[in-house]
Formats: sequence, structure tokens, C-alpha cells
Amino acid sequence: MSDLPESPALVAADVILDDEPSESMKSRRTLGVGFWIAIAWLVIIVLAAILAPYLGLKDPDENYINRDLGRPPYPPSSDFWFGSDNDAKDVFSRTIYGARVSLTVGFAAIAAGMLFGGTLGLLAGYLRGWFDRVISFAFLVLLSFPALVLAILITALLDRSLRTVAGTLGFLSIAPVGRLARATTIQYSEREFVLASRTLGAKHGRIMIRELLPNVLIPMGALALLGMAVAIVAEGALAFLGLSVEQELSWGKLILFGSGSRDLQEAPWISMGPILILFLTVLALNFAGDRVREYFDVREVSL
Repeated sequence: MSDLPESPALVAADVILDDEPSESMKSRRTLGVGFWIAIAWLVIIVLAAILAPYLGLKDPDENYINRDLGRPPYPPSSDFWFGSDNDAKDVFSRTIYGARVSLTVGFAAIAAGMLFGGTLGLLAGYLRGWFDRVISFAFLVLLSFPALVLAILITALLDRSLRTVAGTLGFLSIAPVGRLARATTIQYSEREFVLASRTLGAKHGRIMIRELLPNVLIPMGALALLGMAVAIVAEGALAFLGLSVEQELSWGKLILFGSGSRDLQEAPWISMGPILILFLTVLALNFAGDRVREYFDVREVSL
């Protein structure tokens, strides 16, 4: 019986069954068109913010009174793409310049969180013992404070400079990033390649940098995109409370300027332009971060 040829139907079924997992893995390992659209938008908005002084935009602080259009605010037109505010200032130009502060705050906040929180989490997850207990307790203390209340307290006590706002939001991102780094480090610290390095006599520093850090950076990278979106929104919340960057424009401040009931009824474009750009940027960050998490199959680990 064993010498009889297999049925063509059975052979075909085996081929289909063998191919199905590979096709599933292939589709799951694709970032997708949406991811690249999100990245393209982020690249455009970042380049626009960096190159704003060289793009030939209107001066964001200049009053462009147009007697033919009457009294400001002016509606969107070829002269004012996003319209103007009550002082005849170009909303589009102010939105692009406002991106410089909002994106800087978001990037600096999550960079500080990854640097300090990631380092502490990596050390706590690898060294364990009393050091892990102390760092874990510190993370719990930080997470016990309402983030917005703590941000209000810090910015109210200190000056409202870009450094203070970015540093405050960076301080608040240390605990969540650190807990993720700690949990990921614990997950990988007992894997075969780490045990092999220990057996071969590798030092702790080499194991953490060469073996653990590349694996910890993957979930942290996905969290960085999501965290940057949260930081940008948090800056907008501080702006509504009058506690954001004082001397410069940001998306939050621009939305605040057009948030009066009369402005929303008669000239909604004053706030709608910054709201649209803020929404698209936060959406792109969230979508890109989620796709990176799925692409690298970052599972929720016990924190």
C-alpha cells in the first residue's frame, strides 16, 4: 500500500495547507500603503517646519490688511490659503511656523523618555534585585500622579519656555517607556542567545548593549511614535490653559486664538486650519506606530 501513488487531490491539499501559513506570514509582515502615506505626511510636515523661513511664506507676525476685502478676518482664498485671523495675520503661515514648536516638543519629550526611561528600564530588567525594586517603585510613583495635573504644576512653577514644556512632557514619559523597556528586557534576558553570551564570559555591559538593546528598541520605537502624538496633544492642552510656550507659536496656541464663540461662528477657519494639520499629524503618528507594532509582532507584555 505504501508504494501506491498519492491522490492528486491529497497532493493539492497538502500544497494548499503548506502555502497558507507562508501567505499569512507574508501579508502580516507587510507595512502596507497606509504606513508609507503616513510617513510621507510626517516627512512633509517636518521639512515644512524646518524650511519655513526659506519657503517664501508670509511673515507670521505681519498684518496683511487688504482694503479690497474689507475688515479682517479674511476667509480662505488664493491670498490666504487658510484665511486670516482678526489681525489680518496669515493662518497658513502661522500654522507652518507653529509646527516647529509642536513637533519639537513632541520629539524632545519622547527622546527624553526613551533616553532616561529606556536606560533605567533596561538596567532594572537585567540587574533585577534591589535596583529593580527601587526603579519599579519610582515608576509606580510617577504613574500615580495625574499626568496633566503634574504638567500644570511644573509649568506653573517654572518659566513657560520651550525647554520647560518639552522637559516636563519628557519627564512624564519616563515611567511608561521605562516600564515597557523593563518588561521587554525581562522577557529576553533568559533567552538562549543571552545565556550563550553569559556562558562565553561576556560582560554585563556587552550583553545589555549588544544582545538586549536591539530587541528592546523595537517595541520602544513603536511606542515612540505613539508617545510623540500624545506629547503634541498634551502641549495643545497646556496651551488651552495658558501654560504652553509663551514667546513662540504652536498649534495649541493657534487653536486657542480661534476658539472664541464668536470666532467659531463667524470665522471658523482661524482654528480649523491648525486643527486639521494637528489632526492629520497625530493620525499619521498613531497609524505608523500601530503598523510598526504589528509588523514586528510586538505583543503586550506584562508590565
